[in-house]
Amino acid sequence: MYSSVINSIGAGSGLNTSQLVNDLVAASTGVKLDQLNQRSQLNSTRISAMAATASAITTFADAVKETLNGQAFVGELLSSRTELANATVVEGARPEGLPASVEVVQIATAQREMSDIFASASDPIGERTLTIANSTGSFDIVIDATNNSLAGLKDAINGSNSGVTASIITDKAGSRIVLEAQEGADNGFTITQSGPSAALNLTNIGTAQDSIIRVDGIELTNSSNTVLGAIPGVQLSLLAAEPGTTFTISGDGEPLDVRGLVKEFVTAYNDLRRSLNNATAPGIEGDTAGPLAGDRGAKEVIRQLSQLTSVQLTASGDFRTLADIGVRTERDGTLTIDEKRLDAAIALDSGAVKLMLEPAVKTETNIGLSGALDSISTRLQDKSGALALAQERLATIRKSINERREKINEDGDRLREQLQSTFAGLERQLSMLRATQSYVEQQFASFDKD
Repeated sequence: MYSSVINSIGAGSGLNTSQLVNDLVAASTGVKLDQLNQRSQLNSTRISAMAATASAITTFADAVKETLNGQAFVGELLSSRTELANATVVEGARPEGLPASVEVVQIATAQREMSDIFASASDPIGERTLTIANSTGSFDIVIDATNNSLAGLKDAINGSNSGVTASIITDKAGSRIVLEAQEGADNGFTITQSGPSAALNLTNIGTAQDSIIRVDGIELTNSSNTVLGAIPGVQLSLLAAEPGTTFTISGDGEPLDVRGLVKEFVTAYNDLRRSLNNATAPGIEGDTAGPLAGDRGAKEVIRQLSQLTSVQLTASGDFRTLADIGVRTERDGTLTIDEKRLDAAIALDSGAVKLMLEPAVKTETNIGLSGALDSISTRLQDKSGALALAQERLATIRKSINERREKINEDGDRLREQLQSTFAGLERQLSMLRATQSYVEQQFASFDKD
């Protein structure tokens, strides 16, 4: 309210009172605001670094679990009787219930019908109508002057969308047509014929039937020889039946699968640990300090991650911790692999190593590597965890800085009002004194004239 007054009468004193007020306010608040801005910038950097740390831990845990759940962990499934059935991992699934005992009682077959021999595929077969009936409906196949041959019949059947396919086989004796449906008992079909020509003679050479297998004594029926669901995460390809004979489907893949898994884990862990080391660097001997240097939450994150090599992943067996299979911690916190020790563990019992890393059935004492990571991540990011508390502490500091900045600005505004009022009063007094001086000078001047 006084700024316009100061600007209008400041010339009376010869002083730039407006600039003087600004300089005095800046002198009173500037240093404090500069210090707050520096604290605010550092705190914002720490908030960003802490958020990045929380995200990195989640990404690391998810990546390791994805690797554990994928085919890279299980390796190639093995069948002890490859002439009876083979097994592969379902894409994106993790096999369970291995090893499994399997018996192929019956394989699925398709109904097949074959015609008599004709001299060639182009010879006339007689005009007629064939009606194919199956579980999806009834389909009429018309043979007339335009397609009166085995080749014409084949094309007509294949274009009927009846679920029955036709092919022609030819040898030195001649040509014949073969009709075939899909595998499975529900895919059988019947053929009826009508028309002026004699019926096309068809002989059954294959019966429609389902596959029957027993997995660990449980009998299962399927319309195909490609069986899903009998063993979770496994696709069985049935090749031949041998009732009464059992064989094994197992997940004992090559040792490289386990070795590759351990290496992937160590690489991912080291990437995370180096990022944390940079964020918490103390900045000694002229080095730049990391944004989380000295932060209690960051220290707790590092402490808990460092326990991964020694935490018990399973309660039984020769291998219970990562350290037992050769994973060790270096001075900078990163991990290395003792290749000889890992190879020895795999050679001794690769299955036990796999079960330690990822048990088939998880319990409180058999948590596996993914369970250990989940536990650490939960503890750190829980409301009372180190990460959550650190983020809450930094948010409180940010709030305090903003409140302090607002208080300093308010104090500056009050000081500005006070100074403007004071200088305005001084200007008025000075103006009055100068008016008095001018009057006195005029009086003395008039006396001199007299």
